[in-house]
Amino acid sequence: MTVRRTSEQTKTIILRAARDAFAAHGYERTTIRAVAADAGIDPSMVMRYFGSKEGLFDAALTVDLRLPDLSAVSPDELPAALVGHFVERWEGDPADDALLVLLRSAVTNEQAAERMRAVFADQVAPALAAALGPERASRAAGLVSAQLLGLALARYLLRLPAVTALGPRELVAGLAPAVAATLAAAPADAITPSDTP
Repeated sequence: MTVRRTSEQTKTIILRAARDAFAAHGYERTTIRAVAADAGIDPSMVMRYFGSKEGLFDAALTVDLRLPDLSAVSPDELPAALVGHFVERWEGDPADDALLVLLRSAVTNEQAAERMRAVFADQVAPALAAALGPERASRAAGLVSAQLLGLALARYLLRLPAVTALGPRELVAGLAPAVAATLAAAPADAITPSDTP
């Protein structure tokens, strides 16, 4: 008996298979034919919905960080709120998290790297600006992003035993002070290189 799916169900199945394939093989070695086989559909259906491998990649790796409104978060609670948000996201289903798939692909694919840069520039910096103001946020966003992506790399991609052994609360407690130090080192009136003698 043939199972009839809606177009949305079919697209969801294709995107899940595509994320798995891009995560396991990277952009270059992933093929439309392989994604279709994993999804249990004809390759023409992938092309019908996404047009090309590039279109499939873009759709599979659309990332919404779903950052909360940080404007009401007190400065003392901001580091733990940031780290906690990402840990909660990744602990849900890291295998299906588009951000982790994008991170894995960004190491070897410039298109993925550019997408990763855009995600953090367009989402992290504005979220921090709501809490810190634009100038402090612009100074801190890059380093805070490096800390969060370092956690993702160590725990979910490299699976370093010392990091995977920690529970979510321990991760937040361990990384939040480092994020706090980064935020504290980015005051609005920080000295820039041109100000030094």
